[in-house]
Amino acid sequence: MPIRQSGQGKTVLLVDDDADILDSVFRILSGAGYKVMTSPSGDAADFQMPERSGVELAMKVTLERPRLKVLLMSGFPEGMLILNEGWHFLAKPFVASQLLALVRGLVDPDMPSKFKS
Repeated sequence: MPIRQSGQGKTVLLVDDDADILDSVFRILSGAGYKVMTSPSGDAADFQMPERSGVELAMKVTLERPRLKVLLMSGFPEGMLILNEGWHFLAKPFVASQLLALVRGLVDPDMPSKFKS
């Protein structure tokens, strides 16, 4: 799947190696007005460090941009990830309202709660 970009709102970088999830989350976020940039891998999202996992990509970009918000998603039932301070986690499968509530809370933390869900 090629890298895509849409929307005019706040920017969200979405990286997932599953094309169906990438497409689904892209539609949810762009439909909510976010500017969504997609990438099918950490390699494509950051060409300087090939063969990287989502956690490795998140570590690298937050070192470069400490105020960046991170939401990791995983469907692995083996156990919870240990997250760096300020990182957030969403277990797959999830529903659109869960995703949107988390993203809104991260990118618009001052938004009144009645608008977050």
